[in-house]
Amino acid sequence: MTRRFTGWHMAAILIGFFGVVIAVNFVMATSAVRTFGGAVVDNSYVASQRFNGWLGEARAQEALGWRLEAQGAESGALVVRLSGEGGPIEGAVVTVEAEHPLGRLPGRSFALGALGAGRYSARHALAPGRWRMRIAVRAQGHDARFLKEVRL
Repeated sequence: MTRRFTGWHMAAILIGFFGVVIAVNFVMATSAVRTFGGAVVDNSYVASQRFNGWLGEARAQEALGWRLEAQGAESGALVVRLSGEGGPIEGAVVTVEAEHPLGRLPGRSFALGALGAGRYSARHALAPGRWRMRIAVRAQGHDARFLKEVRL
C-alpha cells in the first residue's frame, strides 16, 4: 500500500532542501571570512586604470632575468639571494615589507644589508611563522619587485 503525497511531505522536502543550501552557504561564508587576509587593492577603479602599466613593468622585470630566493636563517632573520643572468647581483638596495598573511602579527618594513656574493640579510629576526614578503630591489639602474612566502 502506498501513502498519499501530502502538503506536509512537500513542506518537509522544501525545508530540507533550503536547510542544506543555507548550511552550505553559512559554512562557505565562514571559511571565506576566516581565511581572507584583507583588501587586495584599496580602489579597484584606480587599479584597473594602472593595470597595463603594471603589465609593462612586469615584462621589463622579466626581461632582466633576475631571480630572487628568500629563506629564513636559523636565527630567524630573512636571507635573500639575488642573481641575474651574469651571476650574483652585488650593490643592490633591498627593502622588504613583511606581513603576516592573516594579520595576526603586525607588519614590518626594513632594509637588508649586503653579505656578499649576491646575498642580503635582515639585521634582526622576525617572529616564527609564515610571512608574506614584498621585496623591492634597486640595482644596476633597474627596479624589480618580488612577492615571496617565507616560513621562519
